[in-house]
Amino acid sequence: MICMIPQSYLQIKEATDISGFNMASNIDTCFLLRSLVCSKPNAHFLELGTGTGLATSFILDGMDANSSLISVDNDPKYLQIAQQFLSNDKRLELVEMDGGDWLLQNETKNFDFIFADTWHGKYLMLDNALNMLKIGGFYIIDDMLPQPNWPEGHDKKASKLTTILKSKNNFSIVELNWASGIIIATRKF
Repeated sequence: MICMIPQSYLQIKEATDISGFNMASNIDTCFLLRSLVCSKPNAHFLELGTGTGLATSFILDGMDANSSLISVDNDPKYLQIAQQFLSNDKRLELVEMDGGDWLLQNETKNFDFIFADTWHGKYLMLDNALNMLKIGGFYIIDDMLPQPNWPEGHDKKASKLTTILKSKNNFSIVELNWASGIIIATRKF
C-alpha cells in the first residue's frame, strides 16, 4: 500500500532543506497526524509551532472541507515558507506571533485537535493549551525520544512533561516509542 505525500509537502521540504531548518516533524509523525485528523470531521484544529509547514501540509491533507486550522509560529523566516506553499488554502489561518501570547489572547477558543510542536503549549503553558481542548479531542506532541538537536538536560524536561501528562486524570494518555516519540492525550472530561 502506498501512502500518498501531499504535493505541498514535497515543495515545502525542498524549501526547508535550502533554509537550513532542522526541527521539522518526522514524516512518520506527519502520516499519524493526518490519520488522526481524518477522525475529526467539521473540526477546529490548532498547531503550535508551524515551522516551515511540513506537518501543516499533512494536517490540511487530512481535513475535510468544513474544518479549519490555525497554525502559529513566531519565526517569520520559516513561516514565510509555509505561507508561500499553503496560504491559498482557505481553511488555514497562519499566525505570526509568540505562542505564549497567542495562547493568552485566545484562551476561550476550543479545539478538537492540538498539535503542540513548540515550547508554548508543551513545555510552557501546558495547562493553557489543554484547557482549550474539547472533550474527545486529541493533544499530540512529538520529539519525546532523545533527539540529536536536544540541548543538554532536555531529557529531564521531556521526562517531567511525560510525568505531568500521565498525572492528569481527565486525559487518556498513550506513549508511542516510535518515530521521534509521540504522546497522544485524549480528553475524557
